[in-house]
Amino acid sequence: MKNPLFARYFDRCGARLEERGGRELRVELLAGLSGRVVEVGAGTGLNFPRYPVSVREVVAVEPEPYLRGRALRAALDAPVPVTVVAGTAAELPVEDGEFDAVVISGVLCSVADVPAALTEFSRVLRPGGQVRFMEHVRSRDPAFALFQQATDLVWPHLMGGCHVQRDTLAAIGRVFTVEECRGFRFPPSGVLSPPAPRILGTARKPGVA
Repeated sequence: MKNPLFARYFDRCGARLEERGGRELRVELLAGLSGRVVEVGAGTGLNFPRYPVSVREVVAVEPEPYLRGRALRAALDAPVPVTVVAGTAAELPVEDGEFDAVVISGVLCSVADVPAALTEFSRVLRPGGQVRFMEHVRSRDPAFALFQQATDLVWPHLMGGCHVQRDTLAAIGRVFTVEECRGFRFPPSGVLSPPAPRILGTARKPGVA
């Protein structure tokens, strides 16, 4: 799944956003994780330095070759063991029910089939396993949501298939039990940025390990 121009833009943009609060959000996203983790859509590996040492293993799945190469380099300096592999959200190259958590950040906006991806996340999680998510979503402000709807006619063609008006929280809630979620704008100064409305939270696969 090659998208070299967008991949290079994503690389530069992601680094800038880390300095505008992204680093702290990643710490919040990953706090308290332990055991085996699948990170889906790992990008350049910006999450890797933020994993707590209680995590035994991270399998980082990234479909885009340029980003995967950057993630491979980032994995060398991670505080936990990270294995970077090719794959997609709907076809994760890992075993059934073997993982304690799935981590996604800015992923469900761009997958072709959101229900299929969420079903795949459920497949790889053990009963009671977590989904940690940080995604941009359709705004709860009706006027801004209309702006996003108009933008979405062009935005996916410019931004690697990214859609800015998906009701991602509702989609997650149809497969998992949402335990925590907070909404916010990021970056805070992005008043007219279509992907600024964000959610960060935790959902859980039904069942007990």
